[in-house]
Amino acid sequence: MAIVRHKAGKELDPEKLAAMKAEVEAAALRPYVYDPDSPLLTEKQLSEFYPVNFNSMEERAKAMKAMQNQEAQAFAASGK
Repeated sequence: MAIVRHKAGKELDPEKLAAMKAEVEAAALRPYVYDPDSPLLTEKQLSEFYPVNFNSMEERAKAMKAMQNQEAQAFAASGK
């Protein structure tokens, strides 16, 4: 992972700007690294994500309620 910091309102000289750009471009070429804390997700796990771009607050509330009901059912089915 590359972390590039810059203070707002402070201009960068062309050399520093070029160095930052090169660092970001080099980081973009590195492969993704998966580990136990952030494993590669299966297709089934990816399908369980919910979209967050709702057209209205009512649509968002309805989706959140459905998700909560689904989680409650899964919890009840697990017997915990």
